Amino acid sequence: MTLNNKLGITDSVELAKVEERISKRKAVELFESGILDGLEPGTFQSLVEIHKYLFGSIYDFAGKIRSVNIAKGHFRFAPVMYLEAALQNIEKMPQSTYDEIIEKYVEMNIAHPFREGNGRSTRIWLDLILKKELGQVVDWSCVDKEDYLLSMERSPIRDIEIKYILRQALTDKINDRDVYMIGIDCSYYYEEYTTFKTSEL
Repeated sequence: MTLNNKLGITDSVELAKVEERISKRKAVELFESGILDGLEPGTFQSLVEIHKYLFGSIYDFAGKIRSVNIAKGHFRFAPVMYLEAALQNIEKMPQSTYDEIIEKYVEMNIAHPFREGNGRSTRIWLDLILKKELGQVVDWSCVDKEDYLLSMERSPIRDIEIKYILRQALTDKINDRDVYMIGIDCSYYYEEYTTFKTSEL
């Protein structure tokens, strides 16, 4: 089933390609415009702003808390009836150490507050927190796709794996354009979006 979109696209394959092209270009703009630097790391509002910027020209629900229950594989994300409370609790979580930041990231992933585009938005959000608190970001090109997805799937029960995987990929090149752009391509690759490279947009 194709998600309702502002572009009137009814073919899911076409929608995926258009969504990738537009939102990746927006991800580039987020970095180059300095908008990211104006966001408050770790707040839900900052995640809303990232999501809205990436997907606002494609979906009406961009930046809005979802009103339907969603799942991926066998995992069900936070039920709609508990979502608002979950987001308030996540907002209050500490984020001064590496472990605290990843624990907050894991909880936001479990919440999955939007109808679509959660992973791509939340990875940018994670890097914002790491940048502010630790002076580091994840070099996503060093994170194996299968290792990442499996560890994220298991993270609600056991977060030691995702903590280990992401720690190995930390870099202090926090303002490096190439690290960010390659990271966006990797982030989209995790979600099966591989038609365009940020360097081509």
